[in-house]
Amino acid sequence: MWFRLSIVYLIVRILFPISGAQAQVDTTSRGLREYKTSQGNVISKVDQAPTAKQDTVVKKAEVKPPVHSPKKAALLSAILPGAGQVYNRKYWKVGVLAAGTGALIYGLNFNQRNYTLFKGELIKRQKGEGGLDVNLEQYSNANLNELQDFYHRNRDLTLVGLALVYTLNIIDATVDAHLFDFSVNDDLSMHIRPQPVYSSLLTFPAPGIGLTMKF
Repeated sequence: MWFRLSIVYLIVRILFPISGAQAQVDTTSRGLREYKTSQGNVISKVDQAPTAKQDTVVKKAEVKPPVHSPKKAALLSAILPGAGQVYNRKYWKVGVLAAGTGALIYGLNFNQRNYTLFKGELIKRQKGEGGLDVNLEQYSNANLNELQDFYHRNRDLTLVGLALVYTLNIIDATVDAHLFDFSVNDDLSMHIRPQPVYSSLLTFPAPGIGLTMKF
């Protein structure tokens, strides 16, 4: 009898540790956490792994939308006029800018060439040098002086125009970059319509114009 009880005892001692180890593995694999209550009881809490949907939401929240930088647009326009407009996707403005700049450069070259021509002819006449231009014999010294002043002034104005276009090119690119994400939809509208104006000084309403803006 005693021998049988000993065998049962050994079997129980062998089986119980194995079951406890399996329970520990299962508990760890499921992400259980044990907590002790104030009464000393042990409770377990399952740590749920994030689902695929939750993981997608987290990833989408971490992705920041691209920022359209006004500083970058201004820098690009300063380095190469028109590059800021390309960055802002206002491609039609590049054509306008190129046409205006080309016209000013042509005007600069035209005025500079004529200024040099008439000034050089006047200097030759004053110094009594030869090699005068036969095509300018019809002009007197006073005429040559007036012509050189005229083209000199126009050349300077053309230079001012080029500087102005260059500056406006940078300002335009910066403003467009600031308004790049500005939403224009049907909720934004403006209406101008006739509207009578009432006044205590008049016995009848005066005609007027009403301006209604909807945001």
